[in-house]
Amino acid sequence: MKQTSLHNKALTVKNKIAAEQHIKVEKFRQGTRVTEPHKHKNYFEIVYLAEGSGQHTIDTREYDIKPPVVFFIRKEQVHHWKILSEPDGYVMILKKSFIDRSLDGELKLLLIKISVHNCLYLSDSATITQLFGLLAEEYKTGHENAFPITEGLLKALLAKILETAKPAGNDKPAKSDLYQQFHELLSRDKIIKNKVAHYAGLLSTTPQNLNAACRKAVNQPAAQVLSDFIVSEAKRLLLYTDSTVSEISFHLAFKDPSHFVKYFKRFTGVTPQSFRSVI
Repeated sequence: MKQTSLHNKALTVKNKIAAEQHIKVEKFRQGTRVTEPHKHKNYFEIVYLAEGSGQHTIDTREYDIKPPVVFFIRKEQVHHWKILSEPDGYVMILKKSFIDRSLDGELKLLLIKISVHNCLYLSDSATITQLFGLLAEEYKTGHENAFPITEGLLKALLAKILETAKPAGNDKPAKSDLYQQFHELLSRDKIIKNKVAHYAGLLSTTPQNLNAACRKAVNQPAAQVLSDFIVSEAKRLLLYTDSTVSEISFHLAFKDPSHFVKYFKRFTGVTPQSFRSVI
């Protein structure tokens, strides 16, 4: 692995997914060989190669293509390919809208753990290839009810990648450890507190540092990360428990149910009771 420099010119921003789509999974284009440095338009890309050779540069770091290998390109990163032999694999494009729709906390934690890496070499290709293939088939159906299937397959894929992978050489995870700790802390807390300062204190840092870590990791302030988590937790409790709106409001540390109702409606456009009845 070695340091490289990018061309000093205007960067191309590519958009390979339709506006109405939340996820896209397809075979890696075999004709791809050499590409110019470019960024992606507000999506996370996962590239899995079971065959091929050459180099893949992400930001200023060059990685050897040694299959089976999986690459992760965050939306702010610049990357380009120099492929020397015919590649075979899959490309997944994942938008934040897909993640927001999911109520699976474990899936979101897996995505956080995965996204701090640029490159992982794998010891198991058969299962990974099979899971990518199943995801690609679900994508082709285009059915609305494909979401829970896709969600489950994606969770299995990410877990399997982490189980069988090792970081590439000197690959340094993105500096989002504080963000990951914040999210894991939220997931473990029995009662969620709507105060960034509370979690900053538990993490032995300042609200300003936590805010900077969140902006670097997901381009959101810590307060928005916290509100997104609270709303997702509220949705889970409304959907999967018999708890009353009042009980949920106190579980989420709201002073009174009316405050919780206003908060939920501000972020979702509907009241908790309306959300529960529609679903």
